[in-house]
Amino acid sequence: MEPVLAGDRLLAVGPADVGGVVAPDHLQPPLRIPLVEHREQVLFHQRNDTVSQRDSSGQAYPGNSITIVQVSATGSPSKGSLMTHSPTLPLSGRRALVTGGSRGIGAGIVRRLVADGADVAFTYSTSAGAADNLVAELSTNGVKVVALQADSADAGAVQAAVGETVHQLGGVDILVNNAGIASLAPLESLSLEEFDRMVAVNVRAVFVAIQAAVKHITDGGRVITIGSVNGDSVPVAAGLSVYAMTKAAVAGLTRGLARELGPRKITINNLAVGPVATDLNPDEGDFADANRAQTALGRYGDTADVASVVAYLSRPEADWVTGATWAVDGGYTV
Repeated sequence: MEPVLAGDRLLAVGPADVGGVVAPDHLQPPLRIPLVEHREQVLFHQRNDTVSQRDSSGQAYPGNSITIVQVSATGSPSKGSLMTHSPTLPLSGRRALVTGGSRGIGAGIVRRLVADGADVAFTYSTSAGAADNLVAELSTNGVKVVALQADSADAGAVQAAVGETVHQLGGVDILVNNAGIASLAPLESLSLEEFDRMVAVNVRAVFVAIQAAVKHITDGGRVITIGSVNGDSVPVAAGLSVYAMTKAAVAGLTRGLARELGPRKITINNLAVGPVATDLNPDEGDFADANRAQTALGRYGDTADVASVVAYLSRPEADWVTGATWAVDGGYTV
Protein backbone atom coordinates (compact mmCIF):
# COMPACT_ATOMS: atom_id res chain seq x y z
CA MET A 1 0.00 0.00 0.00
CA GLU A 2 1.71 3.22 -1.16
CA PRO A 3 -0.14 6.48 -0.41
CA VAL A 4 0.41 9.38 -2.80
CA LEU A 5 1.35 12.57 -0.93
CA ALA A 6 1.60 16.24 -1.90
CA GLY A 7 3.15 18.41 0.77
CA ASP A 8 1.34 17.57 3.97
CA ARG A 9 -1.84 16.46 2.23
CA LEU A 10 -2.75 12.82 1.63
CA LEU A 11 -4.08 12.75 -1.90
CA ALA A 12 -5.02 9.12 -2.36
CA VAL A 13 -4.45 5.57 -1.30
CA GLY A 14 -4.57 2.82 -3.92
CA PRO A 15 -8.13 1.79 -4.77
CA ALA A 16 -7.34 -1.85 -3.97
CA ASP A 17 -6.69 -0.79 -0.40
CA VAL A 18 -9.46 1.64 0.50
CA GLY A 19 -12.71 3.06 -0.80
CA GLY A 20 -11.70 6.68 -0.31
CA VAL A 21 -9.91 9.16 1.90
CA VAL A 22 -10.62 12.44 3.63
CA ALA A 23 -7.31 13.96 4.71
CA PRO A 24 -6.54 17.05 6.79
CA ASP A 25 -5.25 20.12 4.94
CA HIS A 26 -2.74 21.26 7.57
CA LEU A 27 -1.52 18.09 9.23
CA GLN A 28 2.26 17.97 9.42
CA PRO A 29 4.13 14.67 8.98
CA PRO A 30 4.54 12.10 10.32
CA LEU A 31 0.94 11.22 9.57
CA ARG A 32 -0.49 8.12 11.26
CA ILE A 33 -3.27 6.13 9.67
CA PRO A 34 -4.65 2.67 10.54
CA LEU A 35 -3.85 -0.36 8.42
CA VAL A 36 -6.62 -2.90 7.98
CA GLU A 37 -6.31 -6.54 7.00
CA HIS A 38 -9.47 -6.66 4.89
CA ARG A 39 -9.67 -3.49 2.84
CA GLU A 40 -13.04 -2.93 1.25
CA GLN A 41 -14.97 0.30 1.83
CA VAL A 42 -12.76 2.19 4.26
CA LEU A 43 -12.78 5.94 4.82
CA PHE A 44 -10.24 7.97 6.75
CA HIS A 45 -11.37 11.05 8.67
CA GLN A 46 -9.50 13.65 10.69
CA ARG A 47 -9.86 13.45 14.47
CA ASN A 48 -7.82 16.15 16.24
CA ASP A 49 -4.25 15.63 15.02
CA THR A 50 -4.67 12.02 13.89
CA VAL A 51 -6.47 10.21 11.15
CA SER A 52 -8.91 7.60 12.42
CA GLN A 53 -10.37 4.68 10.56
CA ARG A 54 -14.08 4.27 9.91
CA ASP A 55 -16.04 1.66 8.04
CA SER A 56 -18.46 2.45 5.23
CA SER A 57 -21.27 3.15 7.72
CA GLY A 58 -19.14 5.77 9.48
CA GLN A 59 -18.55 3.66 12.59
CA ALA A 60 -15.07 4.19 14.00
CA TYR A 61 -13.05 1.16 14.99
CA PRO A 62 -9.45 0.48 16.00
CA GLY A 63 -6.93 -0.92 13.57
CA ASN A 64 -3.26 -1.46 13.03
CA SER A 65 -1.35 1.72 12.31
CA ILE A 66 1.42 2.73 9.97
CA THR A 67 3.52 5.86 9.81
CA ILE A 68 4.00 7.83 6.61
CA VAL A 69 7.48 9.38 6.55
CA GLN A 70 9.67 11.14 4.00
CA VAL A 71 6.85 13.46 3.00
CA SER A 72 7.69 15.95 0.28
CA ALA A 73 7.38 19.58 1.32
CA THR A 74 6.76 20.64 -2.27
CA GLY A 75 3.45 20.76 -4.01
CA SER A 76 4.27 17.83 -6.27
CA PRO A 77 3.11 14.33 -5.30
CA SER A 78 5.68 11.94 -3.86
CA LYS A 79 5.69 8.47 -2.42
CA GLY A 80 5.71 8.04 1.36
CA SER A 81 7.66 5.16 2.85
CA LEU A 82 5.79 3.07 5.38
CA MET A 83 6.81 1.65 8.74
CA THR A 84 4.32 -1.09 9.58
CA HIS A 85 4.98 -1.51 13.31
CA SER A 86 3.58 0.85 15.93
CA PRO A 87 3.16 0.84 19.71
CA THR A 88 -0.57 1.26 19.11
CA LEU A 89 -0.93 -2.19 17.57
CA PRO A 90 -3.26 -4.43 19.61
CA LEU A 91 -0.60 -7.01 20.51
CA SER A 92 2.40 -4.72 20.93
CA GLY A 93 4.63 -5.96 23.72
CA ARG A 94 3.07 -9.44 23.68
CA ARG A 95 5.14 -12.55 23.02
CA ALA A 96 3.71 -15.59 21.26
CA LEU A 97 4.73 -19.17 20.50
CA VAL A 98 3.03 -20.90 17.56
CA THR A 99 3.71 -24.60 17.09
CA GLY A 100 3.85 -25.84 13.50
CA GLY A 101 4.12 -22.30 12.20
CA SER A 102 6.23 -22.51 9.06
CA ARG A 103 3.45 -23.11 6.54
CA GLY A 104 -0.30 -23.43 6.05
CA ILE A 105 -2.57 -22.31 8.86
CA GLY A 106 0.38 -21.91 11.23
CA ALA A 107 2.18 -19.49 8.92
CA GLY A 108 -1.04 -17.52 8.51
CA ILE A 109 -1.31 -17.22 12.29
CA VAL A 110 2.32 -16.14 12.60
CA ARG A 111 1.79 -13.46 9.96
CA ARG A 112 -1.32 -12.12 11.66
CA LEU A 113 0.20 -12.00 15.15
CA VAL A 114 3.22 -10.17 13.77
CA ALA A 115 0.94 -7.75 11.89
CA ASP A 116 -0.81 -7.08 15.20
CA GLY A 117 2.50 -6.22 16.84
CA ALA A 118 3.52 -9.38 18.72
CA ASP A 119 7.00 -10.86 18.87
CA VAL A 120 6.59 -14.44 17.65
CA ALA A 121 8.52 -17.69 17.92
CA PHE A 122 7.28 -20.64 15.91
CA THR A 123 8.28 -24.25 15.60
CA TYR A 124 8.77 -26.39 12.52
CA SER A 125 9.64 -30.03 12.10
CA THR A 126 11.33 -30.52 8.71
CA SER A 127 10.47 -27.49 6.55
CA ALA A 128 13.57 -25.43 7.36
CA GLY A 129 13.47 -23.56 4.07
CA ALA A 130 9.89 -22.39 4.59
CA ALA A 131 10.73 -21.40 8.16
CA ASP A 132 13.73 -19.33 7.06
CA ASN A 133 11.69 -17.64 4.35
CA LEU A 134 8.95 -16.72 6.82
CA VAL A 135 11.46 -15.21 9.24
CA ALA A 136 13.02 -13.19 6.42
CA GLU A 137 9.60 -12.03 5.26
CA LEU A 138 8.44 -10.83 8.66
CA SER A 139 11.60 -9.62 10.35
CA THR A 140 11.36 -6.25 8.58
CA ASN A 141 8.18 -5.41 10.52
CA GLY A 142 9.93 -4.09 13.60
CA VAL A 143 9.19 -7.15 15.73
CA LYS A 144 11.23 -10.22 16.62
CA VAL A 145 10.46 -13.44 14.73
CA VAL A 146 12.23 -16.67 15.66
CA ALA A 147 12.08 -20.12 14.03
CA LEU A 148 12.71 -23.13 16.28
CA GLN A 149 13.21 -26.67 15.01
CA ALA A 150 11.11 -29.08 17.07
CA ASP A 151 9.29 -32.30 16.21
CA SER A 152 6.00 -32.15 18.12
CA ALA A 153 6.07 -35.93 18.47
CA ASP A 154 9.08 -35.45 20.76
CA ALA A 155 7.91 -34.21 24.16
CA GLY A 156 11.42 -33.08 25.08
CA ALA A 157 11.68 -31.00 21.91
CA VAL A 158 8.37 -29.30 22.69
CA GLN A 159 9.51 -28.43 26.21
CA ALA A 160 12.81 -27.13 24.84
CA ALA A 161 10.96 -24.94 22.31
CA VAL A 162 8.99 -23.30 25.11
CA GLY A 163 12.21 -22.66 27.03
CA GLU A 164 13.93 -21.23 23.97
CA THR A 165 10.96 -18.97 23.29
CA VAL A 166 11.24 -17.55 26.79
CA HIS A 167 14.99 -17.11 26.30
CA GLN A 168 14.71 -15.45 22.88
CA LEU A 169 11.65 -13.28 23.49
CA GLY A 170 12.04 -12.63 27.20
CA GLY A 171 8.86 -14.49 28.11
CA VAL A 172 5.64 -15.80 26.60
CA ASP A 173 2.11 -14.42 26.81
CA ILE A 174 0.32 -16.35 24.05
CA LEU A 175 0.58 -20.04 23.16
CA VAL A 176 -1.00 -21.28 19.94
CA ASN A 177 -1.03 -25.07 19.59
CA ASN A 178 -1.26 -25.46 15.83
CA ALA A 179 0.96 -28.44 14.98
CA GLY A 180 -1.07 -31.44 13.93
CA ILE A 181 -1.06 -34.44 11.62
CA ALA A 182 -3.67 -36.73 10.09
CA SER A 183 -3.38 -40.27 8.77
CA LEU A 184 -6.43 -41.34 6.80
CA ALA A 185 -6.89 -45.09 6.90
CA PRO A 186 -9.66 -47.58 7.62
CA LEU A 187 -9.74 -49.11 11.09
CA GLU A 188 -8.44 -52.44 9.81
CA SER A 189 -5.30 -50.99 8.19
CA LEU A 190 -4.26 -48.13 10.49
CA SER A 191 -0.97 -49.13 12.08
CA LEU A 192 -0.16 -48.69 15.75
CA GLU A 193 2.77 -46.50 14.71
CA GLU A 194 0.40 -44.13 12.90
CA PHE A 195 -1.98 -44.21 15.88
CA ASP A 196 0.80 -43.40 18.35
CA ARG A 197 2.21 -40.56 16.24
CA MET A 198 -1.20 -38.90 15.81
CA VAL A 199 -1.81 -39.08 19.56
CA ALA A 200 1.71 -37.82 20.27
CA VAL A 201 1.45 -34.78 17.98
CA ASN A 202 -2.24 -33.92 18.25
CA VAL A 203 -2.79 -34.56 21.96
CA ARG A 204 0.37 -35.14 23.99
CA ALA A 205 2.26 -32.23 22.41
CA VAL A 206 -0.63 -29.89 23.18
CA PHE A 207 -0.59 -30.97 26.83
CA VAL A 208 3.21 -30.77 27.06
CA ALA A 209 3.34 -27.31 25.50
CA ILE A 210 0.64 -25.96 27.81
CA GLN A 211 2.23 -27.55 30.88
CA ALA A 212 5.61 -26.01 30.03
CA ALA A 213 4.27 -22.63 28.92
CA VAL A 214 1.98 -21.86 31.88
CA LYS A 215 5.06 -21.74 34.11
CA HIS A 216 6.02 -18.62 32.15
CA ILE A 217 2.76 -17.22 30.78
CA THR A 218 1.84 -14.06 32.59
CA ASP A 219 -1.49 -13.76 34.36
CA GLY A 220 -4.00 -12.69 31.74
CA GLY A 221 -2.24 -14.70 29.04
CA ARG A 222 -3.78 -16.78 26.27
CA VAL A 223 -3.74 -20.42 25.17
CA ILE A 224 -5.38 -21.27 21.84
CA THR A 225 -5.49 -24.71 20.23
CA ILE A 226 -6.24 -25.31 16.56
CA GLY A 227 -8.64 -28.23 16.62
CA SER A 228 -11.01 -29.53 13.98
CA VAL A 229 -14.68 -29.89 13.16
CA ASN A 230 -13.93 -33.61 13.22
CA GLY A 231 -13.65 -33.43 16.98
CA ASP A 232 -17.44 -33.24 17.03
CA SER A 233 -18.54 -34.79 13.74
CA VAL A 234 -17.17 -36.54 10.68
CA PRO A 235 -19.62 -35.57 7.94
CA VAL A 236 -17.64 -36.41 4.80
CA ALA A 237 -14.54 -38.60 4.88
CA ALA A 238 -14.15 -42.13 6.20
CA GLY A 239 -10.87 -43.20 7.76
CA LEU A 240 -10.68 -40.24 10.14
CA SER A 241 -11.76 -41.98 13.33
CA VAL A 242 -8.46 -41.70 15.22
CA TYR A 243 -7.85 -38.16 14.00
CA ALA A 244 -11.35 -37.26 15.18
CA MET A 245 -10.57 -38.85 18.54
CA THR A 246 -7.47 -36.67 18.97
CA LYS A 247 -9.38 -33.50 18.17
CA ALA A 248 -12.16 -34.41 20.59
CA ALA A 249 -9.49 -34.95 23.23
CA VAL A 250 -8.06 -31.42 22.95
CA ALA A 251 -11.56 -29.95 23.09
CA GLY A 252 -12.09 -31.75 26.38
CA LEU A 253 -8.67 -30.69 27.62
CA THR A 254 -9.59 -27.08 26.83
CA ARG A 255 -12.73 -27.24 28.94
CA GLY A 256 -10.94 -28.81 31.88
CA LEU A 257 -7.99 -26.43 31.82
CA ALA A 258 -10.29 -23.40 31.67
CA ARG A 259 -11.12 -24.16 35.33
CA GLU A 260 -7.48 -24.64 36.30
CA LEU A 261 -6.17 -21.55 34.54
CA GLY A 262 -9.14 -19.30 35.28
CA PRO A 263 -7.87 -18.08 38.68
CA ARG A 264 -4.81 -16.67 36.88
CA LYS A 265 -7.05 -14.96 34.29
CA ILE A 266 -5.42 -17.10 31.59
CA THR A 267 -7.97 -17.95 28.93
CA ILE A 268 -7.86 -21.15 26.88
CA ASN A 269 -9.94 -21.82 23.80
CA ASN A 270 -10.16 -24.36 21.00
CA LEU A 271 -10.97 -23.70 17.34
CA ALA A 272 -12.99 -26.32 15.47
CA VAL A 273 -11.60 -25.57 12.03
CA GLY A 274 -13.28 -26.69 8.84
CA PRO A 275 -11.73 -27.20 5.39
CA VAL A 276 -8.99 -24.62 4.82
CA ALA A 277 -6.99 -24.36 1.61
CA THR A 278 -3.32 -25.20 2.20
CA ASP A 279 -0.63 -27.07 0.30
CA LEU A 280 -1.54 -30.21 2.25
CA ASN A 281 -5.30 -29.68 1.83
CA PRO A 282 -5.83 -28.17 -1.63
CA ASP A 283 -9.23 -26.74 -2.54
CA GLU A 284 -9.37 -28.65 -5.82
CA GLY A 285 -10.38 -32.22 -6.67
CA ASP A 286 -13.23 -34.57 -5.75
CA PHE A 287 -12.47 -34.55 -2.01
CA ALA A 288 -12.37 -30.75 -1.98
CA ASP A 289 -15.60 -30.54 -3.95
CA ALA A 290 -17.37 -32.71 -1.38
CA ASN A 291 -16.04 -30.60 1.48
CA ARG A 292 -16.97 -27.36 -0.23
CA ALA A 293 -20.52 -28.55 -0.84
CA GLN A 294 -20.85 -29.31 2.88
CA THR A 295 -20.17 -25.69 3.88
CA ALA A 296 -23.00 -23.18 4.22
CA LEU A 297 -20.87 -20.50 2.56
CA GLY A 298 -19.90 -22.70 -0.38
CA ARG A 299 -16.16 -22.14 -0.17
CA TYR A 300 -12.99 -23.38 1.44
CA GLY A 301 -11.56 -21.26 4.19
CA ASP A 302 -8.37 -19.28 3.90
CA THR A 303 -5.60 -19.36 6.48
CA ALA A 304 -6.43 -15.73 7.26
CA ASP A 305 -9.95 -16.80 8.31
CA VAL A 306 -8.46 -18.89 11.10
CA ALA A 307 -5.74 -16.38 11.95
CA SER A 308 -8.28 -13.60 12.46
CA VAL A 309 -10.05 -15.60 15.17
CA VAL A 310 -6.73 -16.39 16.84
CA ALA A 311 -5.90 -12.68 16.75
CA TYR A 312 -9.20 -11.77 18.40
CA LEU A 313 -8.83 -14.37 21.15
CA SER A 314 -5.30 -13.08 21.80
CA ARG A 315 -6.51 -9.54 22.45
CA PRO A 316 -7.66 -7.98 25.73
CA GLU A 317 -11.23 -7.74 24.36
CA ALA A 318 -11.52 -11.54 24.64
CA ASP A 319 -10.65 -11.77 28.33
CA TRP A 320 -14.09 -13.16 29.28
CA VAL A 321 -14.02 -15.97 26.72
CA THR A 322 -12.57 -19.26 27.93
CA GLY A 323 -13.17 -23.00 27.81
CA ALA A 324 -14.98 -22.64 24.49
CA THR A 325 -14.75 -24.39 21.15
CA TRP A 326 -15.22 -21.92 18.32
CA ALA A 327 -16.57 -23.21 14.99
CA VAL A 328 -14.42 -21.65 12.28
CA ASP A 329 -15.77 -23.68 9.41
CA GLY A 330 -17.88 -21.63 6.99
CA GLY A 331 -20.99 -23.40 8.28
CA TYR A 332 -19.57 -26.88 7.67
CA THR A 333 -21.34 -28.35 10.71
CA VAL A 334 -24.62 -26.40 10.82
